[in-house]
Amino acid sequence: MDDGFTEYVAHRHLGLCRMAYLLARDWGTAEDLVQTALAKAWVAWRRIEGNPDPYVYRIIVNTHASWWRRRWRGEVPAERVPEAADPRDAAAEVADQAAMWSAIGTLSPRQRAVVVLHYFEGRTLTQVADIVGCSLGAVKSQLSRALTRLRVDPDMQTMNMERVKR
Repeated sequence: MDDGFTEYVAHRHLGLCRMAYLLARDWGTAEDLVQTALAKAWVAWRRIEGNPDPYVYRIIVNTHASWWRRRWRGEVPAERVPEAADPRDAAAEVADQAAMWSAIGTLSPRQRAVVVLHYFEGRTLTQVADIVGCSLGAVKSQLSRALTRLRVDPDMQTMNMERVKR
């Protein structure tokens, strides 16, 4: 009687968690965001037409912004072990990725959502606008402001972008 909800969750859970992690920079919070989003989506599941991803992404983004507004913003370490790195470059790669996530963490929740959805999730600007719930112009503006802030961030200027892209 779930009309495909169970299959959707089984197929998309990891991807939703990854996207939520990129917003929250904490796996526990990411899992909570996804759990909350899926609970809200389940209630409205029969009304969702077509691809449910934009609806669920929008819930995640809005819930993250709501939670972020309610609590004090502390720094969360954003370290990641490289998948297949040369041991000599591993420390530098982790440092570069930590610097990148630290810089992304300074963005407002809306700017971070736009950057994550567009650059890390590969969504078009139109899809990002639908997910975030604003106009295409607002998405472009938020993305432009976010990239401007990232360009002048001292940590971002000193890192090797080739190592981060791997």
